[in-house]
Amino acid sequence: MTQLQSLRRILVIRLGALGDFVQSFGPFQAIRAAHPTAHITLLTTSPFVELARLSPWFDAVEVDQRPSWGNLPALLALRKQLRGYDRVYDLQTSSRTARYYVLAGCPKTWCGHVGHSPLVHANPRRNDMHTRARQRDQLQRAGIADVPLPDVSWLAGRGLRLDAPYGLIVPGASPHRPAKRWPVRRYAELATCFESRGLRPVVVGSGADKPLAEAIRQVCPQALDLTGQTTLQELAGVAARAQVAVGNDTGPMHLAAIMGCPSVVLFSADSNPALTAPVGRVPEQVCVLSVRDLATLSVNRVAAALSCRH
Repeated sequence: MTQLQSLRRILVIRLGALGDFVQSFGPFQAIRAAHPTAHITLLTTSPFVELARLSPWFDAVEVDQRPSWGNLPALLALRKQLRGYDRVYDLQTSSRTARYYVLAGCPKTWCGHVGHSPLVHANPRRNDMHTRARQRDQLQRAGIADVPLPDVSWLAGRGLRLDAPYGLIVPGASPHRPAKRWPVRRYAELATCFESRGLRPVVVGSGADKPLAEAIRQVCPQALDLTGQTTLQELAGVAARAQVAVGNDTGPMHLAAIMGCPSVVLFSADSNPALTAPVGRVPEQVCVLSVRDLATLSVNRVAAALSCRH
């Protein structure tokens, strides 16, 4: 039995957001493979609990309530959640989880970006690495050499099944970062392009994106509005069966990419694709269109990129 296999209780920390959570599917699988008989607990936030519990990677999923630093009773409860493990893999590696390291008692078994143990991810270039590469390097330094492309077959059959070929449109993004959004009228024009190519436009996102779907349907009534109507696991299944997906730099596009859907992702100067772009399952599956201002990106350019993938 190797040293990794002898560890009995493992904690994995991944809080979100959705795109970051999806980027950790490979590391989740690698940690499970490295500790096949251990009891592995995931600490995450409430939006990802159901998805995580359906996955084959964890024995238990606990919710991080993200308490304020002045809420002493909640911090004591969080401290209890963080202690008693043979190893902790902090895949969030944020300023918040740096404090979690202290709450946990600064254990030498903590694999993250802080501390002085042999497991600390001390690569000085870690902040310049794509999320996937950074996590792979972190786990390699902790003794996990292989971080594979994750098996997502447990997600592929979920969600609504549509008879006609369809393409996904993801017009939303973080509400507090409007620069990440391609204008909705351009998505509406693109929906008509889908129709002309024999693809039904299917608009997906959260319930907050429903006004965007309604604006698209005013121009293209044939579009199907699924905003706010799918769980994350159902959305993954819908994406797995789509012909193409196009959208902003937002979580559902990461989900589409990991499910193998040919995708075109739109980036503005508000985020850096070299650090955060969705990664697909095969070369050239994901096309990134990066412009300084998304208002300058034409429908023709996006439609041409989609043509190469459908």
